Amino acid sequence: MNSLLFIEDDDQIRLALRLVLEDEGYEVREAADGRSGLAAFHALEPDLVLLDIRLPDMSGFDVCRALRAMSIVPIVMVTAQTDTQDMVTGLEAGADDYVTKPVVPKELAARVRAHLRRAQLQNLSGVPHSEIFGDIDLRREQGLVFKNGQELSLTKTEFNLLCEFADHPNVVLSRDQLLERVWGYDYLGDSRLVDAHVRRLRVKIEDQPDDPKLILTVRGIGYRLMPVN
Repeated sequence: MNSLLFIEDDDQIRLALRLVLEDEGYEVREAADGRSGLAAFHALEPDLVLLDIRLPDMSGFDVCRALRAMSIVPIVMVTAQTDTQDMVTGLEAGADDYVTKPVVPKELAARVRAHLRRAQLQNLSGVPHSEIFGDIDLRREQGLVFKNGQELSLTKTEFNLLCEFADHPNVVLSRDQLLERVWGYDYLGDSRLVDAHVRRLRVKIEDQPDDPKLILTVRGIGYRLMPVN
């Protein structure tokens, strides 16, 4: 049984979503603030974290950064319906995904399934594979990426996104294709998630992120990896 940690200060939201997720067969543990959430994470080592942005004692962004510094566990942040900046900041802090309030239970369950399935498939694959394009060295079997010999700190989603591009060099991948392949086949999301992660990936692998040479934008469609040998 997969275990989830839900860090949320609103008792009613926690109860409602816990019941939904338990009906889906998950073991759900709860925390009402950031510090107790971090303590619970250390004690429980959950398979996925649901994290509210507005917490009483510390920012959900800071909690996300702390979690990401110690683990590659999938993190889904909960944000306000209209606050795009919250979404971007959460992804920059290391989150893999976000849901907006009011949370639609079936959508949340679908996203949780997608992230857990993706993590399980990655753990089971273990296929030795390594590519070098330009000054980027992708070592899949180790889950590592190097640039000019220096290891890069990528989130699991950024790593999966880079692998997807590397699997299709010189091929234009639409945002919908990337949502399906990187975030899950039954994923319910929007293209801003892809764009934000591509921006973060460019910051880490490109010499000049604002003038990318590896991951190019194909206007109106998506993105293409241009290997540089």
